[in-house]
Amino acid sequence: MRLVILNDPNEVAEWAARYVKKRIQDFQPGPEKYFVLGLPTGSTPYGMYQKLIEFYRAGKISFKYVKTFNMDEYVNLPRDHPESYHYYMFNNFFKHIDIDPKNAHVLDGNAPDLIQECNKYEKEIADAGGVDLFIGGIGPDGHIAFNEPGSSLLSRTRVKTLAQDTLQANARFFGNDIGKVPKQALTVGVGTVMDAREVMILITGSHKAFALYKAIEEGINHMWTVSAFQQHPQTFIICDEDSTMELRVKTVKYFKALSDVHQKLIEESSSVDQFRTLH
Repeated sequence: MRLVILNDPNEVAEWAARYVKKRIQDFQPGPEKYFVLGLPTGSTPYGMYQKLIEFYRAGKISFKYVKTFNMDEYVNLPRDHPESYHYYMFNNFFKHIDIDPKNAHVLDGNAPDLIQECNKYEKEIADAGGVDLFIGGIGPDGHIAFNEPGSSLLSRTRVKTLAQDTLQANARFFGNDIGKVPKQALTVGVGTVMDAREVMILITGSHKAFALYKAIEEGINHMWTVSAFQQHPQTFIICDEDSTMELRVKTVKYFKALSDVHQKLIEESSSVDQFRTLH
């Protein structure tokens, strides 16, 4: 696991967007070879999406031959509801780029058979050739997607009943009325994300500091699902200074000393296998 420590959330957004741009460019996607991205929602990746839109408008990147699979969606929330993840992705990203709508996959929380919808999603990912780069964020309790504490680290896409802590945390998006927060969601599993060729996790803010500590400095624990990615051969975490507050000084110094190496990962001239050769 590689840790890239940057100054603030804006730098995290810039670095992440440049890495996505570079991976797509190096892949050279086309009609017979699509690049497959796994995508999150939320406040942390919002800046990355804005940067990617800037790159697209500047002619530096195209999503014409990119397929995307989002991490999760609420159950029984209308697609046009401002808090649905369909709404988030369309308004904050998809409508601003040249992706073909049929290549932008988001779980259907209103499907008549939710289990079938989850199984179909797994098949669609497999049929696309698997995810090349899965991007995720985490909650303060270390959950990734809706894989909350206690989730199996081998889990696949499924229906998940949300914990009380999650309902309370998300109430702010529903007028601070916990009764309006959907009680269930569809989510990719930890195992689904682990299958990706690369995983990039974005972490910002002091409220995520303890989760980052659990992910980096302690062992693998299903109560902190982000810790599972210690076992992924090509995972890296992009974080800001505030989120490192719980890490040991020597841990921070070690990864900061690699900043020049990390910068090479997003340089235009670096090779397609730059990340692999650095491991």
